[in-house]
Amino acid sequence: MRVVFMGTPDFARESLEAIYNAGHEIVTVITNPDRPKGRGMKMVSTPVKEYAQEKGLKIEQPEKIKNNEEIINKIKELNPEVICVVAYGKILPKEILEIPKKGCINVHGSLLPKYRGAAPIQWAVLNGEKTTGITTMYMDVGMDTGDIILKEEVQIGEDETTGELWERLSKIGGNLLVKTLSKIEEGTAPRTKQEESEATIAPMLNKEMAKIDWENKTAQEIKNLVRGLNPIMGAYTFLNGKKIKFWKVDVDYTINVENLDEVKNGTVVISDNKKGIYIKTKEGILKVIEIQGENARRMNIQDFLRGNKIMQFEVFE
Repeated sequence: MRVVFMGTPDFARESLEAIYNAGHEIVTVITNPDRPKGRGMKMVSTPVKEYAQEKGLKIEQPEKIKNNEEIINKIKELNPEVICVVAYGKILPKEILEIPKKGCINVHGSLLPKYRGAAPIQWAVLNGEKTTGITTMYMDVGMDTGDIILKEEVQIGEDETTGELWERLSKIGGNLLVKTLSKIEEGTAPRTKQEESEATIAPMLNKEMAKIDWENKTAQEIKNLVRGLNPIMGAYTFLNGKKIKFWKVDVDYTINVENLDEVKNGTVVISDNKKGIYIKTKEGILKVIEIQGENARRMNIQDFLRGNKIMQFEVFE
């Protein structure tokens, strides 16, 4: 089929590669503009653009899509049968949604109607979900409210991070998009209305949520926070005024500490160069596995303790 593809990150690149390899005619790729990145603020292309360039595909990088008559007219001239949208990062106006004869198709990183919005994969991990998946749907003017075509469910590992789940789902998303396009081409694609009463929202993440709340969160909730923000920004806390990030932790159910009820949440109850550090939470003991000191690199806790002192009964803020 004649396809216009719209997407930006590596998650979308997997879908673009999948439909390219499936033999669809990709008439243009629309992605976000290059942005300055890193210490040198060097202009960096999106992963989708990099793949499109590698394959010699036509590329458009509009700064905005809404009220952009130039790009709307270009899409009309291309006369696509379908527009595939995967993590593009911009809301499509009605004028674009109405262009393709067979609809605009979206690949979404959750089992809709759960986790509509910008960060479905992250929130599934943050909330400690056991399952999630990929949904393909016909797009409408709402935010992830269109009719469902196909779904594929996956289990979330107990220790799986957002980064690991993201990579896994990106490949599943590409495969499911190929299956979806085949069914659309055959005229056999199902169309199922979403159940509005079951809808939940997955808003964009913010830096404020990354600070660990020792007083009110359980060890499992903190573990989910650490997993959910890895590798995006990392969950952080302070010790003696210095910022510390946690990248991998676990809940320990085997540790017994005397007079634990008398100790403030956030207190280091065990500090041992071989065993590591264990911290009291609202409920349960948190074992730190991978840590990052202020202005330092990530490392396992044993390596960290060889060069940094964290004493028993010190309190994380």
